[in-house]
Amino acid sequence: MKAVVLGAAGGIGQPLSLLLKANPAVTELALYDIVNSPGVAVDLSHIATPAKVEGFLPPDDGLKKALTGANVVVIPAGIPRKPGVTRDDLFKINAGIVRDLATGIATTAPKAFVLVISNPVNSTVPIVAEVFKKHGVFDPKRIFGVTTLDVVRASTFVSEVLGDRSLSLSVSVPVVGGHSGVTIVPLLSQSSHPLPASLDAAAVDVLINRIQFGGDEVVKAKDGAGSATLSMAYAGAEFAGKVIRAVNGEKGIVTPTFVNLASDKTGGEALRKEIGEDLDYFSAPVELGVDGVTKIHGLGKITPAEKALVDAALPELSANIAKGVAFVEAPKL
Repeated sequence: MKAVVLGAAGGIGQPLSLLLKANPAVTELALYDIVNSPGVAVDLSHIATPAKVEGFLPPDDGLKKALTGANVVVIPAGIPRKPGVTRDDLFKINAGIVRDLATGIATTAPKAFVLVISNPVNSTVPIVAEVFKKHGVFDPKRIFGVTTLDVVRASTFVSEVLGDRSLSLSVSVPVVGGHSGVTIVPLLSQSSHPLPASLDAAAVDVLINRIQFGGDEVVKAKDGAGSATLSMAYAGAEFAGKVIRAVNGEKGIVTPTFVNLASDKTGGEALRKEIGEDLDYFSAPVELGVDGVTKIHGLGKITPAEKALVDAALPELSANIAKGVAFVEAPKL
């Protein structure tokens, strides 16, 4: 099982690489970045776990060497959010980075499972897909937007509302839609641990807002020194671990992730009808298997308030997806 981290020397990349090195199912770990990745690799290589670790830089076909034989590729590359950096600023830089890395994957490891962390995920996942289409290697079952941090935040914040942080490991809340702001829709009515009956509507709204805008909480607290890197690395490693377990044959793994709805034609069509919008991408609970996406699950029974949240997410989500597709179709400047 060869895992590759593209952007391995950054704020997310280093702790993510550490967590993947700690996963005994990983036998090879290739780290790529424009700086410092060989040093990170040597540091991690001293850890007593099975994975052989190598670091690569752009010279001498470093990207190609890192990706050769890859099973799982995780992409945290790009600039983080900082105060004053708009989503548009973020898009302009990260879109180009993701496009170029996707080109490398499409030409060297087209059968790898690609896990996209680089923001804005609602746009970068379509960018990867469009690059793969251009190279004739697109398989919608193998490209994922990592929305796991939204799920992790929901578990954490619900356990806090319940007054017992030890529950955070067992609290499960489906989070659907996309991976930014209002496109993040936590289905709290389906929480494995129901919210206290005493929690009024205003308090529920506060909880939803905190799940949706948890990233802003971290950006503000770091005061210009970065964004959610450690929690994102944890979430990325959690999702990568689930993909690896599924690829190794474990059954019944279901987790929310942002996917192309063509990855499960039947489930995708049913979900489109459910949300009432002809989107190509949506984050929903997905069953993972040896070939990637096995089944896209529907939203299930949701409350009128949750339906309103889904409806509110759709315009921005649709625009984000279109922006990613248009970026690849546009001629390079």
